[in-house]
Order: sequence, then C-alpha cells, then structure tokens
Amino acid sequence: MILFLKDFFLIESERLYLRLPLRKDFENWVILRKKNEKFLNKWEPKKTDHFYSLRNFKLRVNWCKRNLKNKKSVSLLIFLKKDDVLIGGITMDNIRQGSSQSASLGYWLAEEFARNGYMTESMNKIIEYGFRDLKLSRLEAATLPENEPSRKLLEKVGFKYEGVAQSYLKIYGKWRNHIIYSKLREDRKGRK
Repeated sequence: MILFLKDFFLIESERLYLRLPLRKDFENWVILRKKNEKFLNKWEPKKTDHFYSLRNFKLRVNWCKRNLKNKKSVSLLIFLKKDDVLIGGITMDNIRQGSSQSASLGYWLAEEFARNGYMTESMNKIIEYGFRDLKLSRLEAATLPENEPSRKLLEKVGFKYEGVAQSYLKIYGKWRNHIIYSKLREDRKGRK
C-alpha cells in the first residue's frame, strides 16, 4: 500500500512501513545513528560537524518533502510495523525523467536489525514504487567491493553487476572504487 497526502507519504510492506522523516523522529534517529556509527562509518561518507544537529535534521526533513513533491528524490525512514521502531533508511535519489527514466538507490540499516530480510522487503517496495508509480526504466546502486551483504542484497532483489566505478565516492575521507549494479523494469529487459 502507498499513501500519499499533502505532507505525508507512506509505503507499507508485510512487516514494515517506509515514510518521510518527520521532526518528531529526530531523537530516535540520532540515538540509532550514533549507536551504529562504527557499523555504518565504513560504508558512508564522513559526517559533517553538524550531522547530528536539530537544525540539520529539520533541513533534511524539508529537503525530503520538497524533493518528493518535485519528483527528484524519495528519501524514507524504515520502521517496524509491530512497535514503530526506527531501523534504517532508504533513498531513491537523482530521479531523472525524459530519455533516461532512471534513479539511484542508497540505503542503511542498523546493525541489530541486519540479516532479518528487512532491507530486502524495503528494497522490493521502493523498486515497485519506482517502476510502477514513477514509471522509471532503470535503477542503479553502488556498493564498496568488500560490502558482501550489500552486494548479496542487490543480487537478491534482481540487480545485475555492471562494473567498477573508479574513485566513485569519498567514503570516510578516502576516494573509493564502487561496484555498480542496475535493475531494469521487466518490460525493458532484453531477450534471454
């Protein structure tokens, strides 16, 4: 189920719901992110000095709303349905219409919730939304070569290996090569 009202956007799956961040999420987001810094830092860009500030979070909330409205990005937090616990986030960014009809995916999950199928469930729902509702043709994702769980996740949800992007992203202060994956909408796939 997808619910889209003026300032509210929700995607539901069997065990999860994905929605835009709200101001009220700030404290829980900070607690979860700080608790998982060691786990996440090896996969993400270095944080700014203001990363955990309320002002930065409010700017992020507004950015998410504005970019969803303009169909430039869909940046959602992931919650367990059973107890409304925040467990991660997923973003479909750099949405390009016209001749490209593509977007890039990024995602993170707290370590204690990893390997329970939650990110697979989230990915399947955001992929469905991108292909069905946004009419995208292609989704892309990049991961560090040594991030086996991320690579397995992408392959599990139907992404295909495309190659290596040299010095693709600056991860925790160092330019790093990334493995590039893509997934095409079913009607766009070539013959087997």
